[in-house]
Amino acid sequence: MELIKFKQAVFEKNKLILNENITIDAWKELGSQLKQVEGSVQFWIGDWARFGDKKGFTGKYTDSKVYDELEEITGLDRGTLKNYKTVATQTAEIRESSLRNDDLNYSHYNEVAKLTPDKQAEFLNKASDEKLSVRDLRREINRDKILNHNPPMNEGKFRIFYADPPWDYNDKQDIDSLGGNLKHYPSMNIEDICNLPIKEMAEDDAVLFLWVTSPLLEESFKVINAWGFKYKTSFIWDKVGHNMGHYNSVRHELLLVCTKGSCMPDNIKLFDSVQSIEKTKKHSEKPEEFRNIIDTLYTKGKRIELFARMKNDNWESWGNEI
Repeated sequence: MELIKFKQAVFEKNKLILNENITIDAWKELGSQLKQVEGSVQFWIGDWARFGDKKGFTGKYTDSKVYDELEEITGLDRGTLKNYKTVATQTAEIRESSLRNDDLNYSHYNEVAKLTPDKQAEFLNKASDEKLSVRDLRREINRDKILNHNPPMNEGKFRIFYADPPWDYNDKQDIDSLGGNLKHYPSMNIEDICNLPIKEMAEDDAVLFLWVTSPLLEESFKVINAWGFKYKTSFIWDKVGHNMGHYNSVRHELLLVCTKGSCMPDNIKLFDSVQSIEKTKKHSEKPEEFRNIIDTLYTKGKRIELFARMKNDNWESWGNEI
């Protein structure tokens, strides 16, 4: 079945037939148009589904029946159709304005769909001006979430710091086992983590317990130094279960112990440096046993958890998930 016909090409369902006499300029132009089509079809389907709602074509059906019909018409599954329709709806204001960015594709708009129209425009313009990939755009959005939506840093001086930074792995693989942390939480680059005012918050004699994974061990020392601490030793969390890695089956994380000035433990108790504790199903969640170790070793002084996910007794907490 013929779908679209141009002077120099005929589009059929499963093939493209080009005129044998097509010029090189026309051939290049056609390629450019194909690229635009490839990045637009999701919006076309989303807008088509929205239009059906607007005109009442699907109004007589329940939501389930609506998607039954849309699935039958398009051949697409329900989840895909809902995504196309949702993104088309949530970005309609910016796409219909004079601020639309024709050099970006559906995936860029998908990243900003849940933001306000003002924020959509801000990030889409940034992606267009700086030629950002979808993944790079996601990093910029996540960076903004952390830097602009965290509560103010706690005032005062602290003796004990416990930190689990949202490290940015800069990994092209977007799956959990290969560092796809962006699927689970907003990440921060090393520079932004280093620039946090921890050095000014630390007492002259203080201790830092810093979580890091093996791939970022070298990078973590930039943070340690920027925060005014020196590395001393480490604990190893043996997760018992294995995780896929690039070079080996990774089953551990490191808790680095770093000090500023002189900050030996208040309680001289030697814990085993390797703690074998099965991980939970929640991504990046750390065992509470390590906080208990810190509280046992350091019984005095103000303490703060950075990038905390919940509040804990006797600890001040800072993070965007609290």
